[in-house]
Amino acid sequence: MPESNSSPSDVNRRLVKQYTEIAQLAGGLAHEIKNPLSTIRLNMELLAEDFAKPQSPTERRALRKVQVVQRECQRLQDLLDNFLNFAKVRTLRLESSSLNEQIERVLDFFAPKASESGIEVMRYLAPDLPTVLLDREAFHAALLNLVINAQQALPDGGELVVRTYPTADGVGLDLIDTGCGMDAQTCEHMFEAFFSTKQGGSGLGLPTTRKIIEAHGGQISVQSEPGRGTQFTIRLPMPARLAADRTATS
Repeated sequence: MPESNSSPSDVNRRLVKQYTEIAQLAGGLAHEIKNPLSTIRLNMELLAEDFAKPQSPTERRALRKVQVVQRECQRLQDLLDNFLNFAKVRTLRLESSSLNEQIERVLDFFAPKASESGIEVMRYLAPDLPTVLLDREAFHAALLNLVINAQQALPDGGELVVRTYPTADGVGLDLIDTGCGMDAQTCEHMFEAFFSTKQGGSGLGLPTTRKIIEAHGGQISVQSEPGRGTQFTIRLPMPARLAADRTATS
């Protein structure tokens, strides 16, 4: 138990240190698993080459078994990569940024996939939003994950609405899809590590996204209903100096 005279900042520093140690241990374990996994994958590739032209039923069965192991190795590799991304301690490189510009970058990158999937992306980006502090690479990854989630919820196409707006203390971003939606239980647990309703999903994409948003001092929430689509909402604070200037002039 913490000492009774410990200040909140002392307790917070200890918790950060403990989390950092756990994250480092977990990351080290994941790296140790990746080494023998690489050896297994290499040997499976060699075996697949040996059985590339099976001449008998026995060789065809052997090739199918090798292919099953290869698929499972790839799934484990993806899981380890996602876990390492989730577990790593992030030091953000925050820069004054336009939220709208970052959204445009992600949507432009996503445009070919949206067209291929029959998704109409509707942009309602408010002009003259206050500047926010973003780690552009990390935020890009978080936002792209949400957009890909929307695509997966729209297997037959549909609409994805992206809108921004000023808030009392910063900016807001909504991503609204017309997809299959989710029930209340899924919404309650979707940001928990390893929770997934997708076959073969790692359950780490949305938890990683939330970690990135919260590391920016922001918040992410979700509203959804089966058959009626899903809305993710992100709120980001404006830099303290700008917030003070805004208060002074209001």
